[in-house]
Amino acid sequence: MSMTRLSSLLLIVCATSGVTCANQDEDPELLYEMTIEPPKPILDGYTADPHVVMYDGTYYVYPTSDKGEWQTTDFSVWSSKDLVHWKDEGMILDVTRDLKWAKISAWAPAAIRRDGKYYLYFAAEQKIGVAVSDSPTGHFIDPLGRPLISPDNRYPGQAIDPFVFIDDDQQAYLYYGQANLYAYKLKADMITLDGPPVRMTPPHFNEGVFMFKRNGLYYFMWSENDARDTRYQVAYGVSRSPLGPITIPNDNVILRKRGRVVGTGHHSVIQVPDTDRWYIFYHRHAIPNGSGYLRETCIADMGFEPDGHISKVDPLAPLLEPTAAAMWSAEAPARDVVPSVRSSPAPLPTADPR
Repeated sequence: MSMTRLSSLLLIVCATSGVTCANQDEDPELLYEMTIEPPKPILDGYTADPHVVMYDGTYYVYPTSDKGEWQTTDFSVWSSKDLVHWKDEGMILDVTRDLKWAKISAWAPAAIRRDGKYYLYFAAEQKIGVAVSDSPTGHFIDPLGRPLISPDNRYPGQAIDPFVFIDDDQQAYLYYGQANLYAYKLKADMITLDGPPVRMTPPHFNEGVFMFKRNGLYYFMWSENDARDTRYQVAYGVSRSPLGPITIPNDNVILRKRGRVVGTGHHSVIQVPDTDRWYIFYHRHAIPNGSGYLRETCIADMGFEPDGHISKVDPLAPLLEPTAAAMWSAEAPARDVVPSVRSSPAPLPTADPR
């Protein structure tokens, strides 16, 4: 394709998409990327901060429901058997009615199951709460009547963006934070903190922590830059302990803007059980005319290099035959924790000396 024709096509794309396009004097590859049609979002409406889990053969996504200036007041959940077709299961928590301690700014849910109960951790008015249900589709009830975590001058940063994990030894951990990353141990009831938090902040951490375990390593992931920034992106580090320290591999940003896809961050990851097939769920600024306040949830394939590094994720690539790969027998034994690939511990990826 000639540069003249490419530039003309780029101008048409920019005019119809609402995206600010690159200067025509830039790299032809960047110009070409602006003409690639991005994959469609998987959920209807404006959603962000997607947290994905699997229970008994069904995938569930718990997102933030975007409203103006992040003034969200409720949480909903979507379900799917194949990662392609998603059903809106409706509202599961309304902070205006279900909480005594917050009424607005409800963001970034994280879900897990333990002993037949379903737990939802979330941020509201810069505090972290927990709600419990007998079903993954709710309704969820606040068992404490107060925040689980409140702001504390001893622990700088916002108390937002929780993530919960149960390790192989059944010890539960609650991670959270903006500007700084903290981790609490949880008691077996999942609603009681066990001791003070551990500060674990890696370089360039902003928010949106997520962690999974593979080959004996704990992969910590997070978002860099502000969610309103088009350069919002996902990075990672690894550890041999759920409480760090975190080793930073070289070139550790694995998802960043490309073409018309910008603001790629605040993600979660799911492994198809008993396989080494992985998917990453993330939000981007809505296409067209989106922003850090109007976002949409997307899914992409995620893989690993032979040395354990996470491969780069292409936000413009379509999924690789997701339906067959994602199916999981509903007759399989119930699992309270998304399984990890278990084998002998892998070597730590090459570390950045930061």
